[in-house]
Amino acid sequence: MQTDNRKKLIELRNLRKIYRVGTELVHALRGVTLSIHENEFVAIMGPSGSGKSTLMNILGCLDVPTEGDYFLAGEDVAKLSQSGLARIRGRQIGFVFQNFELLPRMTALKNVQLPLMYSQLPKSKQRAIAALEMVGLADRAKHRPNQLSGGQRQRVAIARALAQQPAIILADEPTGNLDTKTGNEIMAVFDMLHGAGQTIIIVTHEPDIAMRCKRVVTLRDGLVSSDTVPSEGLESVESQRIAS
Repeated sequence: MQTDNRKKLIELRNLRKIYRVGTELVHALRGVTLSIHENEFVAIMGPSGSGKSTLMNILGCLDVPTEGDYFLAGEDVAKLSQSGLARIRGRQIGFVFQNFELLPRMTALKNVQLPLMYSQLPKSKQRAIAALEMVGLADRAKHRPNQLSGGQRQRVAIARALAQQPAIILADEPTGNLDTKTGNEIMAVFDMLHGAGQTIIIVTHEPDIAMRCKRVVTLRDGLVSSDTVPSEGLESVESQRIAS
């Protein structure tokens, strides 16, 4: 890949993660080295067991590596305590999940506003309204999730992530529960956010979704097996789809 002169936001060095399952040791990550810069739009792919979910959890500060280094915006995340990880999550990372994770009894506005209130961030209502406006749902602010379509619910989830003004949006299979047309609409929202300067990482098993991103990192057996831009990586991404 070409040299990137933007600020390095994520730096992973020889990242390893080992789990104990009974008497067996499972090497989920076997030495991942990876850098992601500000305003990159990255897809992480890989078949089941490749390590992509483990990598997502570490990137999202939900887990720590067994060995290796993880620097997020210059901070050494790998050695933080649980309270330190929670602080980083609240300040730097906005999550978008496959199942939306919205509270059913709350309006769209309250769902977006809730994490801001927990984090004691100022002007939570104004920030929540602005985030809903960004994803085109200001007119649905008073609707509850059961009054919204699947695509609208995912846009509320994206607004909830945006309202925290995170350094990174980390999306786990964000189109997995959506039909093709709605999935493309959600990817158009991510395209818009990337164009506005947001750094976005999408974990996906869908090649057509990965091809909408600007960079595709493929994992296999706990290692990075390829790191390409879509025009260069079409063949390898299609091979990944067949293998998975």
